[in-house]
Amino acid sequence: MEPYRRYIPWAIALALALLIVGGYRALFAAPADFPVNSIVSIARGSSAPAIAEQLANAHIIAHPSLLRFFLRASLQSTSVHAGAYRFVVPQNLFVVAYRLVAGDYGFPPVRLTFVEGATTRDMAEQIAEAFPGIAQRDFLEAAQSHEGYLFPDTYLFLPSSDMASIIAIMRKNFDTKIEPLLDPVRASGRSLSDTVILASLIEKEARTSENRHLVAGVLLNRLKLGMPLQVDAVFGYIFGRDTYSPSFADLTVTSPYNTYTHAGLPPGPINNPGIDSLEAVIYPTKTDYLYYLTGKDGRMHYATTYAGHQANRKKYLD
Repeated sequence: MEPYRRYIPWAIALALALLIVGGYRALFAAPADFPVNSIVSIARGSSAPAIAEQLANAHIIAHPSLLRFFLRASLQSTSVHAGAYRFVVPQNLFVVAYRLVAGDYGFPPVRLTFVEGATTRDMAEQIAEAFPGIAQRDFLEAAQSHEGYLFPDTYLFLPSSDMASIIAIMRKNFDTKIEPLLDPVRASGRSLSDTVILASLIEKEARTSENRHLVAGVLLNRLKLGMPLQVDAVFGYIFGRDTYSPSFADLTVTSPYNTYTHAGLPPGPINNPGIDSLEAVIYPTKTDYLYYLTGKDGRMHYATTYAGHQANRKKYLD
């Protein structure tokens, strides 16, 4: 249904009300004791009568029966948005009713930016800081199964957002961003799941678009040959820390994500990759390289043989 049709019943009800009550503007005016700068929380699933009584008791409206009439006549009584509404100045009943239907809470949206390669652990920390009602542990538990598919982007969330709505918005954004790439993914012969997993590895391993495409070529070469991927970035995910320079002990940790002890891809993404890393997997640079490292000079160095890789280690890391 087109968005404007949703509000046709509302417009009709409003027009009828204006015709019926004509000069009785006082009926719709805010109460004299309207509580300026007040906040009223509407519980999810509240009925129109309950909402009207709640707002009347809070002195936001004077006549709850009129609000019930508008909500019912507009067929929007089941579409009132739950959450906390802020009333800075007195507003008439029409404005209050519209705000309930439109979800106009009176608070500025919560702006959050999640960078490419952010993990659900990183996101949970940001969410908990921005939304006091959402515990970091709870968000992490709810979002963990969506690792890789919570698209890194800048979001404007409603102040009343809960975990489910935040995750749904981010998942929908991923679906929107990936949709133009689905045909190339299928043409590559890889599943979307494998593509996202590889992209999450590349997101942490390379910092430039050129290197992401090259690293994609290297990792795909290793997979084709049955070689372990030996991606150091997985250890940050395994141990839940930001740094991932593994020690010799780390390399032997028992985990299905350990790409030194397990061949093939890890069982899931290790972060939420951006579009460039996803495209790097879909359009990798064709290369004979099988090894790479990031030197102390901050640049990536590649080799086709283990001997060449060792020479790079001595030259750029020692």
